[in-house]
Amino acid sequence: MGADEADAVLPPELRTRLTELAAPVPGVLTGALTTPHAREALAHADILLTGWGCPPLTEDVLRGAPRLRAVVHAAGSVKRLVSEAVWERGIVVSSAADANAGPVADYTLAVIALAAKGALTTAAAYGARGEGWPAFRDRRGADGRTIGVVGASRIGRRVLAGLRASDAAYRILLHDPYVPGPQAELLGAEPVGLDALCRRSALVTVHAPETPETRHLLDARRLALLPDGATIVNTARGSLVDTDALTRECASGRLSAVLDVTDPEPLPPDHALLRMPHVLVTPHIAGAQGSEARRLGAYAVEEVGRLVRGEPLLGLVRREMLEHSA
Repeated sequence: MGADEADAVLPPELRTRLTELAAPVPGVLTGALTTPHAREALAHADILLTGWGCPPLTEDVLRGAPRLRAVVHAAGSVKRLVSEAVWERGIVVSSAADANAGPVADYTLAVIALAAKGALTTAAAYGARGEGWPAFRDRRGADGRTIGVVGASRIGRRVLAGLRASDAAYRILLHDPYVPGPQAELLGAEPVGLDALCRRSALVTVHAPETPETRHLLDARRLALLPDGATIVNTARGSLVDTDALTRECASGRLSAVLDVTDPEPLPPDHALLRMPHVLVTPHIAGAQGSEARRLGAYAVEEVGRLVRGEPLLGLVRREMLEHSA
């Protein structure tokens, strides 16, 4: 990770704690793998602490790390970090994805509350026309609105819990092909197919992983199923939504959107979605940012402690998990 990110994720007190925990083992590397110094340190490392921007751990990299037995990732997804060589070597992998899930869920629940009250469309309509506040009869409340959740991932489950706890008494639909109906009901949601979810939801929030099967999961056909006035919220991956199809729907005024991720990312500066008042595009900020980044470092440092003490890892990642995870 870069210096700015490293300082946020691993402030001085966490680095001190890491040094104390690492004392029983020969080496813990926390730098970039591209420098000669880092390569030299890697040759003596037992545990590798990684973060955003770390180059992939390819066979070539691992040849220079004969002692490496564990990788602790102070960030979310490890899909772009680990290679087959990592699993073949039997290297243990941990991720701080659980620590990153909290800020994403909080962001999602916040924008759902705004969208459910029609904040984007109201601001767009009355702000553009300069007509002041809407009449009371024209205002929209959140109570009883139907929210469709796509994916019961670790973030999706937190969002489900937040929706369930709300006094708004949302009607919650869930589409996740890997969650049986009874389990979906335990999560407080009605299990439905994706087409049915689109037809019935006033708001759809996306929390599925990025896989070949989920590319353009919300394509032109499914976006067309959404009722007029519906809102798409995407804090997962941009590729899950067909950007061109969404742009057409939003340009018509039929749909609104809150997008923290896009495809491509970032959007070109002149992209139509950036100019629509009923579309909010944020620069991939839902995950841990600024002061929140310390959560990732704290989680990773405690994982190192569990490794050193021979305890089970809370963020353990297995090869078979990657097929259905972010």
